[in-house]
Amino acid sequence: MIQNDAVVLGILMLTLGLIFYTASLPQKGWTKFYGVVPPLLLCYFIPGIYNSIGLVDGAESQLYPVISRYLLPACLVLFTLGMDWKSLAKLGPQAVIMMLAGTAGVMIGGPVALWLVGQLSPDTVQGEGPDAVWRGLATIAGSWIGGGANQTALKEVFQPSDRLFSQVVAVDVLVAELWMAVLIYGAGYAARIDARLEADSSRIADVQNRLESIELANQRIPAMRNLLYLGAVGFGATGLAHFLADLITPFLSENYPELARYSLTSSFFWIIALVTFMGLSFSLTPIRKLEYVGASRMGSVFLYILVATIGMQMDLRAVADNPGLFAIGLVWMLVHAAFVIGVAKLLKIPFFFAAVGSQANVGGSASAPVVAAAFHPSLATVGVLLSILGYALGSYAGYLTALMMQWVSEGL
Repeated sequence: MIQNDAVVLGILMLTLGLIFYTASLPQKGWTKFYGVVPPLLLCYFIPGIYNSIGLVDGAESQLYPVISRYLLPACLVLFTLGMDWKSLAKLGPQAVIMMLAGTAGVMIGGPVALWLVGQLSPDTVQGEGPDAVWRGLATIAGSWIGGGANQTALKEVFQPSDRLFSQVVAVDVLVAELWMAVLIYGAGYAARIDARLEADSSRIADVQNRLESIELANQRIPAMRNLLYLGAVGFGATGLAHFLADLITPFLSENYPELARYSLTSSFFWIIALVTFMGLSFSLTPIRKLEYVGASRMGSVFLYILVATIGMQMDLRAVADNPGLFAIGLVWMLVHAAFVIGVAKLLKIPFFFAAVGSQANVGGSASAPVVAAAFHPSLATVGVLLSILGYALGSYAGYLTALMMQWVSEGL
């Protein structure tokens, strides 16, 4: 077993580099492989294999605590500061409506799935303390309303046990990747689906041309000072959030101890809430221009390092201990899908907006652009814009979903 964290970090970075290198190779074998197995899936499961076979010890390593407290908040700032409110408004109400419908579908689906499975198999949804199933499901709520960064935020807030977290991460990744495959497959039949939805998709070509011109006009090669600016903004906001959380948390714990029930005395809750607010505030200032020199790309690097360290917490042998959790995940995703398609049908919104709005929630910035690009490569920017909105909503909406699941769980 490797216990030196510098060595472990080197192994994780080499693993990420190898995954993305092979994913970029043009050979038919690799393209077929990654057409079936998305790179994000490997970023979770290969480090999970390292932990499961005893090569590394994810529970003892200090990489995850460090990365979750430093890179995660900085990642959220770098993602949210790029929110282009004008471009989002120009997409029209349909894009935002479907994004919010996806969020609502996840928020409704979690408690409904927990209740339904609890009626059929009470043992599946039970547990006490850190092993309470709703605590693990809270991390899925964060992941499916934003992405991996929000998932980690809610893990730190609700503190599920490592064993439970291993199980729910497997549910999260496998069910989410299955749904993404369905959406990509559906992109090939978009015209037929739009006919069933009675939706007019003619505006999507206008959106495509507008976003192409915006991207070409603002593309820049970052200078060294630009990268330093990104570090200053990301880690400066992270430091300020830690400072304020250190003031807020003791005050609430001492004066309002009853708020502990809602995790409002968690220091990490306030760190995430504050950095998300700061990032959105920056998007209304000239700081937003840092997006053109790679803010979201640097945020993505931080995110994939975070994903690898999350994967390193997984014990794949524990996944088989509670297969009923997959039933919760599947029911949850079905409720989400039904809600999204139902809203699209009711309001006659094209399948493109439904698919990208859904994936911006469930997959975040790692996969929403992939689904958007399945319709047309230049539409990937729509996925980016909506996934940024997902990051902004994820921690807050995921937190509320977790509280609803806690309430359902206590009533079973």
